[in-house]
Amino acid sequence: MSYIPGQPVTAVVQRVEIHKLRQGENLILGFSIGGGIDQDPSQNPFSEDKTDKGIYVTRVTEGGPAEVAGLQVGDKIMQSMQAPPRGESPCVLGIDLGTTSVKAVLMEEAQSGPAVIASATEATGAAIQSQEASGPKRGEQDVVRIVSALDACLGRLPPLALQRVTRLGLSGQMHGIVFWTSGRGCTWAERGGSWRLEPDAVSPLVTWQDGRCTGHFLSSLPKPRSHLGVATGYGCATVYWYLANSPDFLKPYDTAGTVHDYVVTMLCGREKPRMTTQNAASWGYFSTASQSWNTDILRESGFPVRLLPEVVQPGEIAGRTAHVWHGVPEGTEVGAALGDFQCSVRSCMTQDTDAVLNIGTSAQLTVAMPSGFCPGDAPDPLSPVSYYPYFDNRYLAVAASLNGGNAVATFVDMLLRWMADLGIQGSEPEIYRRMIEAALAQADTGLCISPTVFGERHCPERLASATGIAASDLSLGHVVRALCRGVVQNLHTMLPAERLKQAGAQRILAGGNGICKNEVLRQEVEKAYPFPVVYGRDVDAAVGAALALRHRK
Repeated sequence: MSYIPGQPVTAVVQRVEIHKLRQGENLILGFSIGGGIDQDPSQNPFSEDKTDKGIYVTRVTEGGPAEVAGLQVGDKIMQSMQAPPRGESPCVLGIDLGTTSVKAVLMEEAQSGPAVIASATEATGAAIQSQEASGPKRGEQDVVRIVSALDACLGRLPPLALQRVTRLGLSGQMHGIVFWTSGRGCTWAERGGSWRLEPDAVSPLVTWQDGRCTGHFLSSLPKPRSHLGVATGYGCATVYWYLANSPDFLKPYDTAGTVHDYVVTMLCGREKPRMTTQNAASWGYFSTASQSWNTDILRESGFPVRLLPEVVQPGEIAGRTAHVWHGVPEGTEVGAALGDFQCSVRSCMTQDTDAVLNIGTSAQLTVAMPSGFCPGDAPDPLSPVSYYPYFDNRYLAVAASLNGGNAVATFVDMLLRWMADLGIQGSEPEIYRRMIEAALAQADTGLCISPTVFGERHCPERLASATGIAASDLSLGHVVRALCRGVVQNLHTMLPAERLKQAGAQRILAGGNGICKNEVLRQEVEKAYPFPVVYGRDVDAAVGAALALRHRK
């Protein structure tokens, strides 16, 4: 490649992998180089820029490893990296761009299977305070801060292990949307011998928590041809809101995606993103049956379909890293961005016959539907179960309750406030311990508590209630036992044991702080669901993203 200052130049950067050849006791590469900072650049015969201190190939041995790999005399060496030594297996890097934090894990193969060898988490602090004094709450985040948190997170991982990364998987919050201008979404800057992406012509991220699309506004939108409905905070609903309320906002942008779609696109140097069905379905107006956007419906209503990404299957490759990134080699395979929910399930669902129960603040019960299952093409707002695209053309059936550990925490808070009104001091840990002990001593009760103090998505008007109230069932043990049973029974009415059996479930993997520290809840789960239950299987989307890329053939 020759270069004349002031004239346009076409540069082709190509990754070349050379395997050493053994000759006797020596290992040879079969080429020589010249140039560098300690040489006189005016003597460089391969560049017309006589200030160029680059490294150039000066000789290639005929038939040698370098020639076989495609190296030619005059090629400029941009970077040299050594393959992992024998005994050091390649790594997969998994990243989750969460709502409040970023997590990264490095995974490698061990004799017992895949093992996480390092991880790091960094809070993003990316929330943007709304300037609106009134009206629905907006949920926006600064993409620059998210990427900065990602840089900080990766900066705490072992550099040598990052150099062994051969695949990279990302997940993140599915429903949100970010806009950018193709070709200008970021710039790359070299820092400390590696490259960093710096967001440029990119909008704030409108998150899944955004509340600007009111019920009245959503009812004015065209009905989607999809089994999943459209809600505030969903990508397509947000675009409709801008069209109706701030159309000039969209004019500078010709590309959109989730925030993890954006990062993948920038890492690979792509013009447009490749979005998985997991993220596309979460935006609305995407048919998982036909694997396509509702472009006819959208176009007829004036929706700017130019913003819609190409859609691919989960596990497909979006591209390869365009630069060395935190030590991750240039040319590393990058998977198309995945949904955080699906990756969380993937992290602990080791068999297709596993159901996953998570009781933290809220509660979710998930099972993989049998191969060949396909939901209808119209949303059912009254159904307590939703179906989300998973991997390998399968779906997850999900019962997501708004009432889990938060219902128990609300009861504890009520007791503390009653005690304060009576002039009695008490601490939350002590109250929690004593009420669990009381419930464990009370194996059964005739009291029934419906714990839906926070309503449910499919029935928001449903509030908590208590029935079967008898004087003999008013002890603390009776009430706490009934409350914990109610949390589990509420989930059971949404996704009963019989439906788990029909889906082929054979055991339940349970995790989350709400259930792991509450033995009463564990007892009630085992009563309601006649399956073996394995506890302590907490979900981790970053681990799931790494596993998804590890399993790619």
